This record gives sequence, structure tokens and C-alpha cells, in this order.
Amino acid sequence: MVAKELFSALKDPSVVIMSNWLKIRGTLKSWTKLWCILKPGILLIYKTPGSDHWVGTILLNACKLIERPSKKDGFCFKLYHPLDKSIWAMKGPKGESVGSITQPLPSNYLIFRAASESDGRCWMDALELALSCSSLSKMSAKSGRDGDLSGSSESSHILQLLQISLHQHTAERVHIRCNAAGEASQVETVSEENKGLIWTLLKQLRPGMDLSKVVLPTFILEPRSFLDKLSDYYYHADLLSQAVMEESPYSRMKQVLRWYLSGFYKKPKGLKKPYNPILGEMFRCCWLHPQTDSCTFYIAEQVSHHPPVSAFYISNRKDGFCITGSILAKSKFYGNSLSAILDGKARLLFLTRDEEYIITMPYAHCKGILYGTMTLELGGKITIECEKTQCYTEIEYKLKPFLGSSCNVNQISGKIRMGEDVLATVDGHWDSKVHLTEKRTGQQEVLWNPGPDIRRQRLKRQVVQVDQQEAFESERLWQHVTRAISDKDQMRATQEKFVLEEAQRQEARERAERPWNPRLFTFNTDTNEWHYKYTDTKPWDPERCLLQFEKDGVIQTKEKSRRRSFSYSQNWAAQQKVSPTGS
Repeated sequence: MVAKELFSALKDPSVVIMSNWLKIRGTLKSWTKLWCILKPGILLIYKTPGSDHWVGTILLNACKLIERPSKKDGFCFKLYHPLDKSIWAMKGPKGESVGSITQPLPSNYLIFRAASESDGRCWMDALELALSCSSLSKMSAKSGRDGDLSGSSESSHILQLLQISLHQHTAERVHIRCNAAGEASQVETVSEENKGLIWTLLKQLRPGMDLSKVVLPTFILEPRSFLDKLSDYYYHADLLSQAVMEESPYSRMKQVLRWYLSGFYKKPKGLKKPYNPILGEMFRCCWLHPQTDSCTFYIAEQVSHHPPVSAFYISNRKDGFCITGSILAKSKFYGNSLSAILDGKARLLFLTRDEEYIITMPYAHCKGILYGTMTLELGGKITIECEKTQCYTEIEYKLKPFLGSSCNVNQISGKIRMGEDVLATVDGHWDSKVHLTEKRTGQQEVLWNPGPDIRRQRLKRQVVQVDQQEAFESERLWQHVTRAISDKDQMRATQEKFVLEEAQRQEARERAERPWNPRLFTFNTDTNEWHYKYTDTKPWDPERCLLQFEKDGVIQTKEKSRRRSFSYSQNWAAQQKVSPTGS
């Protein structure tokens, strides 16, 4: 069944994995921009996108691939023969014996430059797939099995390679794993039924494609909303309470960075993606602070569907901080990998000090989708910047190098600056121990280490019970999908998910050209940012506030039929119908 699913999508005799412009370095160390077409087992190089000006053909079965660091813009990688032999085919795709004239190119290697890191990663993944197909061709002893391989000799050869690759892939025990330095890897076995769903999904995809409109199978979903997922950053919000009390800007920045790192180690088992929120969906919760007898409140709303934007607001006025921001979630498919990019920023405000910290996010990179072990990493550079104090932190989340070992997984490094002066360096692993080294004294300390003691100090999160929530609050909205996933009933989960998505499409059709007006957030056209509407509204003013909280520890909810007021205090969970989810 899986073989037929795949072959039905690959009957086109001209299968192309990827094609685009790349710069290629010649023997004279100058660069030439050429059009490259990648097919299973071969890389065709042309002067132009047409097929009239063939330059040469690379035989990938003889090649190795590595990333090549570059100080210039773009992303470089290298194809080479490990024994320094020629990597070029003798003739072209139409029997040409002489290619179009360009600058001289090396015979045993080629160095390529893509326009950006994302383009380069896309080419690396596509080439790994093509190399895999090429190596499998050596094992091909039969043709035409289990599928219709009619067509040209070229298309038959390609389909044979892909068929062998598919048989080998489905014969293996497929695992999905999140690499974790310093702790056991998270492993999940994918059932035979779900392998078929993966290949059905891949039929929709092309390298470079935006995944925001692709319907994902429910077995890869983490059973909670993305709005809920964003709240993971506040299980250690007490670190922000401590940061406000620090006397020096440098000490406050260190504590903010410690809090920032605390948001990453809480991961689901296996490789999972949360639900894409429905337009107008909301999520709210809070964390009690035993040491300060205060409470951190969190509320988020899906304010846009295309593009998908989630706005959020966090507040603990008693301890003197609040956070506002929005995230545009974008995903890109690269062939054997995909990246989830969280485009946006958060603004952390220390109220008593009138300091604002602007914070950005790393991207998530998943590889091994078509072959190999599926792994998840974080990548990219993030910044935490306070304009008032001139204190600035830059941290790089590093992807595992192509030839790296397990100790290279989940690495980070960075610096804390005050103006132009470097005050400290940071290095370690974001899911385990991170060290900070003072530049002036050379003294080293553990900045963050989410061991058992730290995990026991997690604040207890409180949420309103599902039957007390409004219809569009996350847990109530997705409850039937969540229950089906918990029961491991993928068919029922898919049906329930379809009901929600179809209702959203119907609502969009009825709304037509009328703009969507979020309940809790408003868009500032001057700053192009979303802001919470009710930061200064009295919580007992139900006419202005549909869902308002934070002054004097009170949440006020206005509904069509009745009004409810929830009091947050140390005995709040006992007084009201709430569900603790801190463990």
C-alpha cells in the first residue's frame, strides 16, 4: 500500500528533487553563478534554466558531502571524491561530449555557495537524499517489482531507486528521537499504519514549501495547543521576580538569561508538534509564587490565521514585571528536514525600574524525515537587549555539524556585553548544563542546569477546569481531539480535528472580506506589534473586559449567560474548580 502511494506521485519521467541558482567556485578561486538541477544520483549544471547550455554532470555515487564554513554571506558546502578522482560524467544528458564554456572547474571536488543558510540547508538535505538514492542503485538487481515502471529508461531507473529506498526504509524499525545531551534520548516507535500516513503526507510536499497550509497527521501532534506550549517559559517565572531585585544591570541580565534558558528543557516524549490554534482561540493559566505570595498570570489568543500569529501577555505586578509579544509561526520543508521558525519578539518590562528587554527566539530544525533517524535541534542566534542599560546578550544555538559527534548536540555559546565591552561568555548545552565565565576575572559559574533539584522547584501551574472554560478556550476547544489521541484512536482524532478545521473554514467563508477583530489584543500599525487591550482596565469592569485579570489577584470573566470571578491566592486551587498541571 505504501509503495503504491509513493509511486502514484512519482510517475513523471523527469523527477527533480530540487533546482535553483548556486554559485560554484572555479580553479581560479572566482565564483560563477550556474543553474543546478538535482536528480536522484546526479547533479546537472547549466548556464541558464533552459536545457540548451549544459556545463557538466556530477555523478553523486562517487561523492561525499560536507558543510564548508564561510566568513562571507551565504552558506557553503562541498562535494568531493574521497580518493581525489574525477566526479564528472563523460557525457551530458543528451549525449553531449563537450559542455558550455565557463571558467575552469576542479575535477575532483566542487564548492557551492547558496544565497542564505536556509537555502544551503535545503540543498544539503536534498543532496543527502540524492546521495542515498545513488548508493542504493548499486544494490539494484531487479526492475519493475511492485509497481508500474513503464516509461523512459531514465524514469524507470529513478523509480527503481526510490522503490528500493522505500522497501529498505519501511523494513527498518523506524524511530523518532529528540537528542538530549546529558540525559537519555526520547524514543518513539512509529506504527506500520503511521508510516503509510507519513508517505501520504510527503506526496503534498516540495523542497522549500511553506507548511502553514498542510494538514498534518494526528499521530505526530502533541495533544495541546501552541498557545499552551508557549506557557512553558513561565514554570520558572520566579527567576524574573528575583531579577527585578538585583542591583546591577549586569546581574539583572544574567538572571533574565537564566530564566530564558529555563523555557527549553521541558519537552514531550518523542518528536511532537502542538495543535495549530484556531482563529480566536484563547488560553489562560497562572503560577503561584510561594516565596513572594504573588501570582504570574498568562493569557494568549490566536489573532490571525493566515499568517498564523499568536499574541500573548504575562503579568505579575506585585513582583514588578510583565511581558507582551506575538509569534508568527512559519515552517519550511527542505526535503529530508524541515524548520519551524518563530518570527517575532517579546518585550519584558521591569515595572519599578522602567527597563525593557527585547527578546527573540531560535528556530527548530527537524531532520531525518525521509531516511535515517528523525532528530530535533534548535538553531539560530537570539538576542536579549536592554536599551536603557546598554546591556546586550547574544546566544547562538548550534545545529550538530555534518560530521559531528553526540557531544556536539544542543550546544550553545554567546556573550553578555555592556556597550562594546564583553562582560562574560556563555557556553554549554541548552538542555543540560550552561556555564558563564566572567571576562575580567576568568571565574566560571554554572548559569543553568535543569537537574532534579531545579525540576522540583518548578512553579505549580493552575488552569480553569475544562467544563468551566469558554467554548474557544484551548483545552475545551480541542478536548475531543486530545481524548482520541490519548486513546490512541488516530482515525477518531483525525475526524475530530477535521470538524474543527472545517468549522474554521466555514466561518472564514461567512466572514468573507470582513477583517477579524480579536477579543483581547489590538494591532498597533505604528509599531507593527500586537498589544493586550486591558493592561490598565479595572478587573471589575465587565462592559470593557471580556477576560481580564491581574489587579488584586482577580480574574474576571464575562459570558453571555453569567459572570464568574476567580480569586487567585495561595488557597486558590482549593477554593475554586481548577486543575493543577505543574507536575
